[in-house]
Amino acid sequence: MKLMLTGESITGREAFDMGLASECVPDDEVLNRALELADQIAAMPPLAVRRIKEVVLAGHDTSLEAGLMLERRTFDTLFDTEDKAEGMRAFIEKRKPEFKGR
Repeated sequence: MKLMLTGESITGREAFDMGLASECVPDDEVLNRALELADQIAAMPPLAVRRIKEVVLAGHDTSLEAGLMLERRTFDTLFDTEDKAEGMRAFIEKRKPEFKGR
């Protein structure tokens, strides 16, 4: 709350130490790390990524019970997708999955 009320600036390291950032990298590595993270996310099933973002954002404005119900419905929906089947096949076949967003 202090940061919001005072508008005080903090460093990336301070944000990380406070739990406001998930990692901290040197200035000269920021772009490379951001691109690595983008590649990691892009390699995931697009339907799941989209729904995760929606559920997390919706969770800010709902009760715990409603949030858990939303998570469950989302899981059930995603469990019945071609991408889930492809992910499981790829895991069994020890290869990278090729997600289609279906």
